[in-house]
Amino acid sequence: MENKLEGDKTEAIFSDVEIIVDPGQAPIRIDKYLQDKVANVTRNKIQNAIREGSVTVNGKTVKPNHILKPNVRINFSIPKSPFQGEIVAEDIPLDIVYEDEDILVINKQAGLVVHPGHGNYTGTLVNGIAHYLGTNLPTLEGNDKDRIGLVHRIDKDTTGLLVLAKTDQAMAHLGEQFMDHSIQRKYVALIWGEPEEQEGTIEGHIGRNPYNRLQQVVFPDGDQGKEAITHYKLLQGMYYVSLIECQLETGRTHQIRAHMKYAGHTLFNDARYGGDKILKGTVFSKYKQFVLNCFELFPRQALHAKSLGFIHPKTNKEMYFEIELPDDFKALLNKWENYLSTRKKALDGE
Repeated sequence: MENKLEGDKTEAIFSDVEIIVDPGQAPIRIDKYLQDKVANVTRNKIQNAIREGSVTVNGKTVKPNHILKPNVRINFSIPKSPFQGEIVAEDIPLDIVYEDEDILVINKQAGLVVHPGHGNYTGTLVNGIAHYLGTNLPTLEGNDKDRIGLVHRIDKDTTGLLVLAKTDQAMAHLGEQFMDHSIQRKYVALIWGEPEEQEGTIEGHIGRNPYNRLQQVVFPDGDQGKEAITHYKLLQGMYYVSLIECQLETGRTHQIRAHMKYAGHTLFNDARYGGDKILKGTVFSKYKQFVLNCFELFPRQALHAKSLGFIHPKTNKEMYFEIELPDDFKALLNKWENYLSTRKKALDGE
């Protein structure tokens, strides 16, 4: 849907909004211009959207300090929180790994959205936190008030560890650690294929895909998006898929998912990035049926936030947490291992 906005400040953000700059418009930065035009969206969020390539001027991406000229065409899609009132407290089961007066570490289950957003106004981790701790929790500067306690997030269908802040001091301290990339985060992922090198680093700016706004994409020339660095290590090769460990140096949206697709090793059953198709293997119908059974057994991207390390915001002690794979991920690996065993016996003529 295309929406044209002229003159009045808009209260809603839709995909592919178009603004034609007034013929009499004086020179102005694009981030300031959009802040004046769009209600209930912070300048920080607008700047992030511009950097990610979600804003174009006459079809070209620009920087937040770009000076607008009269009559140019601006197209954009800036995500806006639908939250307009009090956070709804909901009794949602929380797997609490650690808690004290300052922080809360949670093992997030699959299918749980972290905070309210389009299509998920309730039933999120934040709604569960509101029930457990109340709504008088801090938010990071520039974030919407529906992200109480959140210092970072993981995707809906990704499982694993999250740390939340219970005080302003904890929020500021943890926020700085994420900003300077001193947080230690390791993920386990099942990918299609096997990397040529058993260990390596993937570097490439990540930003929104201009042709598919639900995806993030790598810009290898660094002309768009934000710097992103992922270190990986092969844990187990299984012919057509591999189990790897990823250590994040940065924390961009969908970083591992986008980097692994860029490297030619899309996450297993990652529907958004094309991993829900058979990308490696034989043409035999038995193999095809086996993979389809795996998809049915594990209907999400194979990604798990395994470990989390940081400095405690009050005691300054090193904190480290590690959580094992969830049962469905274990079952998926067991299924592949059984397939390999059967395949090897067949090849050996047993």
